[in-house]
Order: sequence, then C-alpha cells, then structure tokens
Amino acid sequence: MSTDWCEFALEPDDRDVLLNGVVAPDHFDDLAALLTRFGVTYTLELYDENDKLVRETHG
Repeated sequence: MSTDWCEFALEPDDRDVLLNGVVAPDHFDDLAALLTRFGVTYTLELYDENDKLVRETHG
C-alpha cells in the first residue's frame, strides 16, 4: 500500500495486523487521523535516520 507520502506492507499475524513502512514526518498526523477514521486501534512510531524514536501516538 502506498501514496506519495507513505508506503506500507501489511503483515498479519495471529491476532493483529502490523503496518510496517515509512511515512513522511509531516504526514504523521494525517496517517493517525486516517486510521482513527477507519476505527483501527493502533500505535504509530516515528524514528529518525539514526533509529531514535522521535514521536509515538496511540489510537
């Protein structure tokens, strides 16, 4: 799944589905809003180029 500002792979397991990919930092809130609109329970994490967690949100 991809747009011009994000690209994700869906990885289902026994109980959940992992969205693994990248999002443009300035669209982090857009992705959270989209998942919320769909009624999805989620945790989003944003890492910098040094793999340091810079932002996290839950919905």
